[in-house]
Amino acid sequence: MDDGTNRLGWMLDDALRMPETRYAILLSADGLLMAHSERIGRDEAERQAAGMSGLQSLARSTAEFCGDAGTTWRQTVSEFDDGYVFLVAAGPGAYLAVSATQHVDMETVSFRLQELVQRLGKELTSPPRPGADTRA
Repeated sequence: MDDGTNRLGWMLDDALRMPETRYAILLSADGLLMAHSERIGRDEAERQAAGMSGLQSLARSTAEFCGDAGTTWRQTVSEFDDGYVFLVAAGPGAYLAVSATQHVDMETVSFRLQELVQRLGKELTSPPRPGADTRA
């Protein structure tokens, strides 16, 4: 999806206008970097994308612990001494990860990420092929 120009990076930068946020990356389910915010270099973003792919896979495999193995995974929040990592589903086969300090307003970040997911979903959806019949 990212052809090397990081065409969706501006959307991630926009999400980081919240106080106490650090970095944002958009990744595919198989861990490939799709876009990254300006504050994180491409090499580091690629490394983090691979890790986040594993994290979402582990989280999804624990759905049964929540009551039903078929339940839909939506978000994982990991807490560290220096802050948080929010990982959310961003569309079919895409995930959004945001890093923040320990002083971030977690509720605000979660809400803003859901807004961003809605915007990204429109960008990640393939447009209809030219000449295709769009009538139902």
